[in-house]
Amino acid sequence: MTDKLAAAVEHRRAQRYDDARALLAELYAANPDDAQVNYQYGWLHDSMGDESGAVPYYERAIALGLPDDDLRGALLGLGSTYRTVGQYEKAVDTLRHGMAQFPQAGEFPVFLAMALYNMGDHAQAMALLLNALATSSTDPGIQQYQRAILFYADKLDETWG
Repeated sequence: MTDKLAAAVEHRRAQRYDDARALLAELYAANPDDAQVNYQYGWLHDSMGDESGAVPYYERAIALGLPDDDLRGALLGLGSTYRTVGQYEKAVDTLRHGMAQFPQAGEFPVFLAMALYNMGDHAQAMALLLNALATSSTDPGIQQYQRAILFYADKLDETWG
């Protein structure tokens, strides 16, 4: 199974989706309770633009249990996918869970900001994005003003006079 799964992943990465789908369909038929097969099948659906089709595979992979690196990707994939199909509350919950479980992962706040934007929480979305920008950018101008950006990130509606 491991060789077929590795081949399916390689096909997905190379955007040979039909080949990946054929292998994953075969693997899934034989191993429907395998977390890795579900994760890779969800990721394939996501890569092909079939977000709705990805959801049950991501959900099942997470429920079955994944190693941390894959869990990180599955939580991000599921949270992002929930957002793209309009399930914003589920997106926020999933992405917050990912942030809590992987606090050093810089991708979760950015995707969470998108979901919060969709829910109308623009202030929190901006705060997350400004924090991500200030703490990850290597741009000299951003770094020069990092302290101010971080200070104002959650105070955008305040004025000082």
